[in-house]
Amino acid sequence: MNRKTITDILLIIAGSFIFALDINLFVIPHDLAEGGVTGVTIILYYLFKWSPGLVNLILNAILLIVGYKFLDRQTTIYTVIAIVFNSLFLHLTEGWTLSSNELLLNAIFGGVFAGVGIGLIVRAGGTTAGSVILARIAHKYWDWNISYALLFFDLIVAFSSFFIIGAQSLMLTIIMLFVGTKVMEFIIEGLNPRKAVTIISKEYEHIAQEINVMMERGVTVFPGYGYYTKSPKEVLYVVINKQEVPVLKKIVKSVDKEAFITIHDVRDVFGEGFIDLAK
Repeated sequence: MNRKTITDILLIIAGSFIFALDINLFVIPHDLAEGGVTGVTIILYYLFKWSPGLVNLILNAILLIVGYKFLDRQTTIYTVIAIVFNSLFLHLTEGWTLSSNELLLNAIFGGVFAGVGIGLIVRAGGTTAGSVILARIAHKYWDWNISYALLFFDLIVAFSSFFIIGAQSLMLTIIMLFVGTKVMEFIIEGLNPRKAVTIISKEYEHIAQEINVMMERGVTVFPGYGYYTKSPKEVLYVVINKQEVPVLKKIVKSVDKEAFITIHDVRDVFGEGFIDLAK
């Protein structure tokens, strides 16, 4: 077992603990709901007082058996670890309390804890099974953003709890799920999102040189042509940090004010100057 594997497992354990705190400190004590299997677990707790830890273990084990073929071997192992520790921590923290009667504040912090917990698990390469498996399937086959796919599936379960928790708690739950999605997105994708920039200009060589020298960024040149004019054009492609966008715009503007620029959000950028592909 190498260092990375050990780090991943520790992240999964930490994420499982934080997510369990979310359920037992913020969700159940204030009659909120959740999404996915955890949401079903909470509904069953409200109705029958069944142990969340045990029900979570059983339901997630069933879903993992059904959906394991959509996960690779490492993700499956990590998911098993997440399910076991999350269920264990749900049981161990069942009696923990937090003195706070501010419902909105509890919903917000519940979202923060859920986002951090699940985010750590997903970032390490695991899932909490349930709707996270569905979100990973959507990401794998339809390139859905994991965070928003998870929100979609979670909302389906959350809305089904309306007749148990009522309108106010459901609205607070939606706020909590939204906060959790944004926090999870931050945990998974990091503080520094990347931008892919496409530039079309007759001064492409001058612009590429300026980017290379002033920003120390590599630039790729694609040959192309205008469909209407049929005239050949060179297209520049460069990936930069979000904070570098104003600098790049300034460079292009100083060289060619008539240049055509498109900027796209990108994630998971690997290679020299970004993240080592081996990671």
